[in-house]
Amino acid sequence: MPDIIFNGPDGRLEGRYTHGKARNAPIAVVLHPHPQYGGTMNNKITYTLFRAYAQAGFSVMRFNFRGVGRSEGYYDEGVGELADAAAAMDWLQLHNPDRVGCWIAGFSFGAWIGAQALMRRPEVDGFIFVAPGADHYDFAFLEPCPCDGLIIQGDQDDVVDPAAVGKLAERLDRKKHDVTYKVIKGAGHFFERELDELQGIVDGYIADHTKHYNLTIEEDG
Repeated sequence: MPDIIFNGPDGRLEGRYTHGKARNAPIAVVLHPHPQYGGTMNNKITYTLFRAYAQAGFSVMRFNFRGVGRSEGYYDEGVGELADAAAAMDWLQLHNPDRVGCWIAGFSFGAWIGAQALMRRPEVDGFIFVAPGADHYDFAFLEPCPCDGLIIQGDQDDVVDPAAVGKLAERLDRKKHDVTYKVIKGAGHFFERELDELQGIVDGYIADHTKHYNLTIEEDG
């Protein structure tokens, strides 16, 4: 899991990257929660998503938005952070020209940024959003949803309203793409005791939705 530094729109950005073993491994970028409330790429849910993609054979990156950790720049109320996500996806695509798929994932604030990126990047064919702030941010732009995806929510979340997330998932699933909605009972916003259950759901979803990928494994040596 090498450290990487790549160029962003407002300076260098710090990330962690795992390269898939297949020559044509799919790619994924994972976006962390709100920078002004302690969100970093080392957030446990962000890392759980990252690990799930890595174990599934993806070339996957998580990174710090501008102004977080060693990433340069300053918080930009979501505008600059969306540009940071675009830069991360550009880097992934540059280093994985033979990829067979492109996914985006995010937790809380990261899910909102991811949803906007999803609408701007037609190459994205899958997403996973955990506790998207449907009662804090306007997700109307996501309708109709351009690809299949998974939304996970804890029913005891005291930061994001579970009912608002459920309504969002229901609206998105009415369109031509399938949006799977999973509720984890007893889980708060940070899934403190439910990370294993969260990863199990994510692992299963990724496995089911990547069966059509014909991966070309490159043997060592």
